[in-house]
Amino acid sequence: MPEPKIGAPAPDFSLPASGDRIVSLGALRGKSIVLYFYPKDSTPGCTLESQDFQSLSGDFARLGAVILGVSRDSTASHDRFRAKFGLGFDLLADTDEIVCRQYDVIREKNMYGRKVMGVERSTFLIDASGVLREAWRKVKAKGHAAAVLEHLRTL
Repeated sequence: MPEPKIGAPAPDFSLPASGDRIVSLGALRGKSIVLYFYPKDSTPGCTLESQDFQSLSGDFARLGAVILGVSRDSTASHDRFRAKFGLGFDLLADTDEIVCRQYDVIREKNMYGRKVMGVERSTFLIDASGVLREAWRKVKAKGHAAAVLEHLRTL
């Protein structure tokens, strides 16, 4: 699928969420959305990134933003990850890679010398009317949540 375009409507979706619920982008209209894609629960970079979003979650909430993490892990894995690290926002299970492909985050990666297809750490900022306002690709976990928060403040 083509990469989503800044200024265009964000691709809509509904996915299973931690806590045995379904989260739909359309149902969150009226709030800004920080949609971050990460490779795997409980890995060092993904844990750091998720903890950084959690530590700033109050600031995001004060700006009317909802944080959603997406990976190919199951909801059971997400539930364990959330509990282990005290994450208070939803983690969505895209086990079929449908939303990952809508947002064009499945990319070829080099894993221990082998080429594999995996989730490229990426974040998308969607405004309250459902329009994609910013996209970060090939994200480095450290400090990324703060950069997203600063950009949100400019909207």
